[in-house]
Amino acid sequence: MIEPTIALATAMRAVLISTPAVTALVPADHIRTGSTRPDKTPAIIIADGSTTFHGHAYAAQRAAWVYQDLHIWTLDQGQEAAKTIAFMVRNALDQAPPADGFAIDEFKITRAVFPRDPNPSNGHGILSVEALIRWTV
Repeated sequence: MIEPTIALATAMRAVLISTPAVTALVPADHIRTGSTRPDKTPAIIIADGSTTFHGHAYAAQRAAWVYQDLHIWTLDQGQEAAKTIAFMVRNALDQAPPADGFAIDEFKITRAVFPRDPNPSNGHGILSVEALIRWTV
């Protein structure tokens, strides 16, 4: 298994780029991981997350909570567009994404916030995700 935040981000991105309702609003190559500053818009950026390790689930299994934020950015489309994209992302990630090399025991989007940009024609939304994952070493 790869590092937990990378594994979860990869799994979420795979769902988002394969969901037509999402890619109708945000091109697949604008859905990425990394820095939260967009280079193209509209964009969905899965920011660097954090991991709280919980040790051993069984002899060879490890468990951890992974926390990640998905940033939705729009320019010249307004806050309503960011909210619409966030809702489509929320629907696409209504259940845990399929995992490769690890198991997702719990998965939830815990919060959505929409900070106002000084320019009202721009939009920004943040969806916070929590996942309890398990893998074998």
